[in-house]
Amino acid sequence: MKPRRFACGRCRRAAALLLLPLLLLLCLCLSSLFVLLLHGSSAPLEAAEEEKAAAAGGARGEAVAEVEEAPLPPGNARVAFLFIARNRLPLDLVWDAFFRGDKEGSFSIFVHSRPGFVLTRATTRSRFFYNRQVNNSIQVDWGEASMIAAERILLSHALKDPLNERFVFVSDSCVPLYNFSYTYDYIMSSSTSFVDSFADTKQGRYNPRMDPIIPVENWRKGSQWAVLIKKHAEVVVDDEVVLPEFQKHCRRRPLPEFWRDWDHPIPAEAWKAHNCIPDEHYVQTLLAQTGLEEELTRRSVTHSAWDLSSSKDRERRGWHPVTYKVSDATPALIKFIKSLIAAK
Repeated sequence: MKPRRFACGRCRRAAALLLLPLLLLLCLCLSSLFVLLLHGSSAPLEAAEEEKAAAAGGARGEAVAEVEEAPLPPGNARVAFLFIARNRLPLDLVWDAFFRGDKEGSFSIFVHSRPGFVLTRATTRSRFFYNRQVNNSIQVDWGEASMIAAERILLSHALKDPLNERFVFVSDSCVPLYNFSYTYDYIMSSSTSFVDSFADTKQGRYNPRMDPIIPVENWRKGSQWAVLIKKHAEVVVDDEVVLPEFQKHCRRRPLPEFWRDWDHPIPAEAWKAHNCIPDEHYVQTLLAQTGLEEELTRRSVTHSAWDLSSSKDRERRGWHPVTYKVSDATPALIKFIKSLIAAK
């Protein structure tokens, strides 16, 4: 059955009050803002208490953990938050406020950053992230299969904890819109994975050399920011068929990540210059390949705005979603995001 693509909001109606001044205050010094968008009603985030950052010192190549991570009470089914970051987490104070809303130890955190980077008082302002970096991270290059290898590393670590039942991929540019208790209840109440997935019929991404191991009818596309149930997380970690095909046939061709030459149009062939874009295809294609699409809710719980050639702001033209600026963080933005899903 041909999968049905959901509209760009990818979520149902949302009706909630947001303590926007808090969000704006925490984001004044931040350069990017994406919104983790869940439908329903929710209380605002509680106030964050900024912790002082200790002076950074010592050799970065031999970084050693200096602090203990925040303890978690045992015995509760947990949501594992899997952060894919470059180095630091620039929005850690917002996430600190979010995680303080959990009183039952119902979450765990895993961070994939560059090899050798350690989250300590010198590198994060939130105790929830202390020592939460994985110890076998790899160098990740955008547009390469290394991105999905990083996802598999995070999942493999999270699956070692038998209490982890849901697995949420999070960008270092994401912030939560609703509080922890509502987010937890929403994710745990669903027996399906939230995976934006649809048949990709455009040319340029699917490599015919993948056939017959990955036939074109199983080729899927969608958002990288998925929420997986444990069964699907195990499928991703155990995969030895689809991943090698992505590693062999999804290699980035030379092209700047951003096309910012406003005086010249984007070349006609530029859209085909990147082959596959693994993070937008791997999980979706793997689950289609293994016959698990009926166990998906085909939408993401993360909102991202794609605006490439149509934007008049040359800084917002490229191969990535729009990066919201401080000036964008207004009540009008929240209202607009919610309007995207008003018809659902």
